Amino acid sequence: MRNHSFRQWVIRGILLAVFSIMVFPLLMLFANSLMGKQELLETFGAVLADSGEYAGMRIFPAYPTLRAYVRLLLDSPEYFTAFWNSMIQTVGVVFGQILAAVPAAWAFAQFHFPGKRILWLVYMILMILPFQVTMVSGYLVLNAAGLMDTRAAVILPGIFSTLPVFILRKTFAGIPGEILEAARIDGAGDLRIFFGIGIPLGVPGIFSVMILSFLEYWNAIEQPMTYLKTKSLWPLSLYLPQMVGSEAAAAFAASIVTLLPAVLLFFWGQDYLEQGIVASGRL
Repeated sequence: MRNHSFRQWVIRGILLAVFSIMVFPLLMLFANSLMGKQELLETFGAVLADSGEYAGMRIFPAYPTLRAYVRLLLDSPEYFTAFWNSMIQTVGVVFGQILAAVPAAWAFAQFHFPGKRILWLVYMILMILPFQVTMVSGYLVLNAAGLMDTRAAVILPGIFSTLPVFILRKTFAGIPGEILEAARIDGAGDLRIFFGIGIPLGVPGIFSVMILSFLEYWNAIEQPMTYLKTKSLWPLSLYLPQMVGSEAAAAFAASIVTLLPAVLLFFWGQDYLEQGIVASGRL
């Protein structure tokens, strides 16, 4: 019993240490967003001036102020432009992925057709390829289509990502065959089974795909950096680094505000995310 209790305390200590390491940067970011201009200069002046010295560290601001948040939310139209660019691009990718991935995953999971194995192998190869490998070919295709430097240049390639198909295919394949067979015996066709059984039972996987895709493209940097040149189309991932040099306090505040949609979505859909991951790993 003593050994078991000791192991529990050791595990709790390790988990607490890992949690502290993960949360500490966020706490520091929030604390820095509450600092005034003079306090930020005293803390980070050496780094901002590129003098070769180290920055200081303050866990709590000496004189906390909400001035950075007020200025960001009430007097920063460029930030809101970047925010809505991120929202349009991310939501466009997420809903496009659902429209493309759900029927594709259902076909891979429930239908048998010529070339299915080869096509699935192609999907797997595309899934493991990093963006750097497909960047040039993607650039050439989008440039030939006249879509460079538009939101569609970021949205369209994201819509046809293979990871959602991989997750949803395993989710749909986990639906008991007895249910589908009973529906066919009752006279249900393929479309009715898909919309009446497949989608309702695949909701956890669909929501998990939506959450993962939102988190990925909300923080995407490489795709917008490659395909977008006009600053008015830049998402937050490209806009925030431009703020650090001129407005450090606003940059810290903007980082906190930028985190909120992803954090709120994660906590709202945490159960769906867990169920979808479990369902996709059954087979």
